[in-house]
Amino acid sequence: MKRSEISKINPNPFTTRPEIEGTFGVVASTHWIATAVGMATLEKGGNAFDAAAATAFTLQVVEPHLNGPGGDVPIITYDVARGKPEVICGQGPAPMAATIAQFRKLGLDMVPGTGLTAACVPGMFDAWMLLLRDYGSLRVADVLAPAISYARKGHPLAERASATIAAVADFFRAHWPSSASVYLPGNEVPAPGALFANVALAETYARILREAESAGGDRVRQIERARRTWSQGFVAEAIDRFCRTQEVMDVSGEPHRGLLCGADMAAWQARVEPPLTYDYGRYTVCKPGPWSQGPVLLQQLALLKGFDLDGLDPCGPDFIHLQVEAAKLAFADRESFYGDPDFVPVPVETLLSESYNAERRKLIGERASLALQPGRIDGFGAPVEVHRAQAARAAVSSLGSGEPTVGRIGEAIGDTVHLDIVDQAGNMVSATPSGGWLQSSPVIPELGFPLGTRAQMFWLDEKHPAALAPGKRPRTTLSPTLALRDGEAYLAWGSPGGDQQDQWIAQFFLRHVHAGMNLQEAIDAPAWHSEHFPISFWPRTARPGVLVVESRLRETTIKALRERGHAVEVGPAWSEGRLTAAARVGWRRRAAANPRGMQGYAAGR
Repeated sequence: MKRSEISKINPNPFTTRPEIEGTFGVVASTHWIATAVGMATLEKGGNAFDAAAATAFTLQVVEPHLNGPGGDVPIITYDVARGKPEVICGQGPAPMAATIAQFRKLGLDMVPGTGLTAACVPGMFDAWMLLLRDYGSLRVADVLAPAISYARKGHPLAERASATIAAVADFFRAHWPSSASVYLPGNEVPAPGALFANVALAETYARILREAESAGGDRVRQIERARRTWSQGFVAEAIDRFCRTQEVMDVSGEPHRGLLCGADMAAWQARVEPPLTYDYGRYTVCKPGPWSQGPVLLQQLALLKGFDLDGLDPCGPDFIHLQVEAAKLAFADRESFYGDPDFVPVPVETLLSESYNAERRKLIGERASLALQPGRIDGFGAPVEVHRAQAARAAVSSLGSGEPTVGRIGEAIGDTVHLDIVDQAGNMVSATPSGGWLQSSPVIPELGFPLGTRAQMFWLDEKHPAALAPGKRPRTTLSPTLALRDGEAYLAWGSPGGDQQDQWIAQFFLRHVHAGMNLQEAIDAPAWHSEHFPISFWPRTARPGVLVVESRLRETTIKALRERGHAVEVGPAWSEGRLTAAARVGWRRRAAANPRGMQGYAAGR
C-alpha cells in the first residue's frame, strides 16, 4: 500500500490503535490479561477501586519480572463520594535493623540492588486491602480469585518475562535454587507463550483467602483478617524466617542475610495522604509526595509554564529541548532535596513556587546542559560533595541488576506495571505497582515470591535527605498521576520505567494539552528520555548530556538536537515508555494503552 493510501486510512501516522470510548467504564493496564480482569470486575458490579485491586493482583502473576507481592505501590484515587483526590502510600519503610552503620559493618558503601539486605517492608498487599476496605465494595475473594486461578492454572508467559528468566537462569541455578525451582521448570527457561504457573503463589493467596473468610461474613472483617494474616500471620513468619536463616548472593559479590523481620511487618500499615498539586492552566495535576519522584513532574510544569508551547511541534527540536532541559533541572532538585518528609523537611512549597522556578528557568538556554545543577535553598538539601555522577550506565550483569530490565540501548526498558481505571460513576484510580521482581531476590519457598529491593534507593550518607534510616521510606521512582480539569476529575495516567517515568508522563501530558492529541495519539507519538542525572537504582550511574530517542523522530530533529549539544543516541522505533491513560469527560469514558512491547491494552464499553 502506498504511503498516501495509508494516510487516508490513518491521517495521524503516530496512531496505532483507536482511543477506547464508552459510557460504562474503562480499564487500561500494562498487560492484556489484567485489563480483561479489571473489566470483568466492573461488569460484575465492582467499582473502579475493586477493579484496580483485581487488576493489580493479576499483574503480579502475569508480569512477575516487573512486580510481585513483595513489592510496593503508590495509588492515587478520586472517589466521587469524597469529592477529592487522595494518595494511598503503599511504600513500606526500611527495617529497624537497617542502619548506615550496619551496612558499613558489612563493608558496603551502597545498598546492593539485589538480594535480601535491600528489602523494605512489602507494602503492596496492605495498600490494596486498604483501598478495597475504604473505597471498594467487593470482598477479598472477588479480587484475589483471578490471580489465584492464573497462578495455579497458568498463563501465557510474556516474551520479556522469558527473556528476563533467561538472563538470570545460570545465576538462579548457582545461587538462588528456590527461584530456579519456580522459574526454571524442568531446569529449562520457559519459552515465550508457554503456559506458566506458580502454584506456591496460588497457595499463598488461597490460604490468605481462607483465613479471611474464617472471620465470618462481614466484608470489612474479612479484609482486616487478610491484612493481619499478611503482616502478623504465616506470611510475615515465613519472611522473618527466610531473612534470619538464609545468606544469599547479591550484586556486591558476597552473600548476605536480610534485615527485615516479623516485627517490622507487624508495625506498618498503608495510609492515606493528600496529594501534592500544581495548577497548570486549566489543569490541577496531582502526585504523591517527595517520598516519591512525583514532584519532578510538577516542577517540570512550573518551569515550562514560562514558555509558549502551544505553537511548537511536539516532536520537534524546540519542544524536545525545552522538556529535556526542564527535566534535568527538576531531577537535579530531586537528587538534592527529596526524602521521606516524616524524617526530613522537604521544601516542596519553594520547589514549586513561581519565584524559585523563574530563577531556575534562566538556566535553560539554547545549548544542552552537561552539568547537574540542583538549586540552592538555605537550610535544605544535600551538600555539594554528596552529588555524584559516574561516567557510564551498567548493563544487567550475571549477578542481576537493581533496575530489572534496563541495559544497553536497544534493550527493553521497564521495571514496573501500571493501571488506570474510570468507572461509570466517575470514580478514578491510577497506580504504579513495582518491586518484588523475580530477578530481585530469591523466592521464599513457602510463599512462591521474592522480596523487593527498594532500599537500594537510599544513600549511605547521613547528610543526604534520602539517607537510610530505620523506619524511613526510600525515595521511590513510582509515580502515578491524576489531573483535574476546570476543577473536575479528568485524567489518570502513568508509565513504568524507573527514572524515565516522569519524563514520559510529562511528554504525554504536554502533547495532550498543547498539541491537542487524544490519549492514544499522545501515547503513540515518538518519545525520548534523558540519562543526564544519576539513576535511582544500583549502581547509581549517570550519563551527562545523553538523550535517547526513538528512531521515528525525523533526521532533521535529531540533527538539530545534536547541534544544540545533546549527546543523542537513537534507539529502536518503538522503545520508549509503556504509558496507559484513562479519562472522564462528562458521561464519556476514554482510555488508551501503549503498543510498545505488545502487552498493554485498554478496554471499555
